[in-house]
Amino acid sequence: MNFQNVEFVISAASPKDFPKNRLTEIAFAGKSNVGKSSVINCLLRRKNFARVGETPGKTIHVNYFSVDRKCYLVDLPGYGYAKVSQSEKDRWGALMEDYFAAGRIDLGILILDARHAPTNNDITMARWFLESGCPFAVVANKLDKVKKSEIQPNLAGIREDLELPESCPVIPFSAEKSIGRDELVKLILTAAGE
Repeated sequence: MNFQNVEFVISAASPKDFPKNRLTEIAFAGKSNVGKSSVINCLLRRKNFARVGETPGKTIHVNYFSVDRKCYLVDLPGYGYAKVSQSEKDRWGALMEDYFAAGRIDLGILILDARHAPTNNDITMARWFLESGCPFAVVANKLDKVKKSEIQPNLAGIREDLELPESCPVIPFSAEKSIGRDELVKLILTAAGE
């Protein structure tokens, strides 16, 4: 699969906007300021393909990117901190619920900040993946901002706090330095049957 051959498909504001042609869907979830768009840009080796904003909450719809017309990378609205109205947060929540209920996810990527313990929302998201049986991996982003001596304890803490089985990968990742990119690409290729 050629990760350079990528195109923006649609910014879905409601379930009727989800693409009709079924490809493997890799869904990226995480809180508003965790760097979902940066992780996607790192995977694609593009600077600003997925929108990266100075303020959290730039992703307001379910954004579909087609990779080599073989799979979709799906950038979901972030949860938690974002400078938007409560009604807008509620709309995002309803859209996310519709997306999860549609059963379209082939692989979930839960992105966390490697510097901090998972939030309650992160734990809820991990529970959903575990209880739904949807395969997923955790990406511990912003690794470049963590002291070397703190990396392993932080990763172990994430696994423990989320109560992850050994089969669930926790990938140390830095979108800035492309650390962990190859491991994440392998998971996506496997999910897409490549």
